Amino acid sequence: MSRTTIQDAEREEVARFIEKHWHSRMIMSRGRSFFPHEHEGFIERHDGEIVGLLTYHVDADGMEILTLNSTLEGRRIGSALMLAAIETARHRGQRRIWLTTTNDKLRAIGFYQRLGFRLVMVNVGAVDEARKTKPQIPETGEHGIAIHDEIVLELTIEPYLDE
Repeated sequence: MSRTTIQDAEREEVARFIEKHWHSRMIMSRGRSFFPHEHEGFIERHDGEIVGLLTYHVDADGMEILTLNSTLEGRRIGSALMLAAIETARHRGQRRIWLTTTNDKLRAIGFYQRLGFRLVMVNVGAVDEARKTKPQIPETGEHGIAIHDEIVLELTIEPYLDE
């Protein structure tokens, strides 16, 4: 397997991957729409195929993880991608990384907490509101749980000094 940063020549392939796994090329986070394939990120490939993808957006507040997917369970692809993002944020002098997920993603919430992320907010009804912009968002998610709310998790990091 090989991990690289997303290159411009890969944007359409990344867009198709996002569409397959997120029901659209657009994702919603905290009331905002993003097209993750237009942002920075990391790709993990196996035999030329994308098996892992992480995209992120950076602004004055820090780094927001937009998408994280791994198609090969148990291979630590998601962990490697997240650690690469954390390292990138640290090198760029960012002090925080955050992400949103939905209330049905119990396994993902545990995964992020094991990486040191803290649950900082629940946006009650945010997914119901997001469906007005992105109707492809399913009504029911993992474990048969109705999807209504966004869960916001955050990691505070110390940037490297004197680079």
